[in-house]
Order: sequence, then structure tokens, then C-alpha cells
Amino acid sequence: MSSDHLMRIRSPEFQAMAERVLRATELTSRLNVLPFEDEVGKAELFEKILGRPLPTGVTVYPPFYTDHGLHLDLAERVFINQNCTFLDYAGIRLGERVMVGPKVTFITIGHPVDPEERRGWLSGGPIDVAENVWIGAGATILPGVSIGRDAVVAAGAVVAEDVPAASLVTGGKATVHRRW
Repeated sequence: MSSDHLMRIRSPEFQAMAERVLRATELTSRLNVLPFEDEVGKAELFEKILGRPLPTGVTVYPPFYTDHGLHLDLAERVFINQNCTFLDYAGIRLGERVMVGPKVTFITIGHPVDPEERRGWLSGGPIDVAENVWIGAGATILPGVSIGRDAVVAAGAVVAEDVPAASLVTGGKATVHRRW
């Protein structure tokens, strides 16, 4: 689903997504209650969640949440701290050596702003995080965002626009952009 693509709720595509959400939720709930030292059990569940084994050197500290899992692409040596959420239906890619702080949320789908369309459609876009990025605790990354190589997203930042390479972004300022 691209940033200008809409998916009709109650369509076959939506139904397939909803079924996968239930399966991913079941798998992540099992993952999140395993003993921390159960590496074999975690590896088996991650393979079911992602549809493939975790890449070499990837570290994920539970609890871990995803609504889909199959569109989450993790490169080697990615670190994901506790209590992170990946709503990955439209696709999330984390490049090599990305570090994700605790309670970070990645969201690739949402609803249109227009009240007439809001209950009938989903909209969204993929998130792409380049190599060697650090995302601080509690940051929120919104649909369609790209984060450039070596960038830093400060704790608590809300990222709604692309982040240039080798830059620091901060803040969670919400401003009125339009009214209806």
C-alpha cells in the first residue's frame, strides 16, 4: 500500500489483513510470555511472525508487538528494545545497525482525515529506516516516512516527515494544518 493508496474496509484485502492481525497477535502474545532465556522458543516464534528467521545478530527484547509481521524487514545487527510496536502492513524496513529504544511505535497505516472516508478506508505508506540510525525511547514514526543514514530521532519525537541523513530530529509539536 503506497502513501496515496487506499484500502476499502470490508474488502477481501482488508479481510485477509484482519485474519493476519489475529494470527500475529496470537504469536506475539505467546512470544511475550516466554522465559527470557528461551532462545530456541523465541527464534521459532519470530520465524512464524516474520515468515523467515531473524537475521544474524538481531536482538529483540520483549515485549514485542506487531499487527502483521510479514512486512517487517530487519537487517543484520538491528537492536530493538522493550515494548516496541510495529504496525507493518504497508512495510517497515530497518537497515543494518539500527537501534530502537524502548516504547518506540512504527505506524504504516491509518485512516483518511476526511470524516466521510474515515470509517470506510485505510490509508498508509511504508517506513524506511536507513543504516546506523538511532531512534530514542517513545518516538513515533508515522506512515510514509524515510529516515536517512546515521540520523538520530530524539526520545519522544513524532516523525511525520522524512528525516535527512546525519541529522537529529526532536519534538512532538502538533499544529493545525487545515480545518473542515
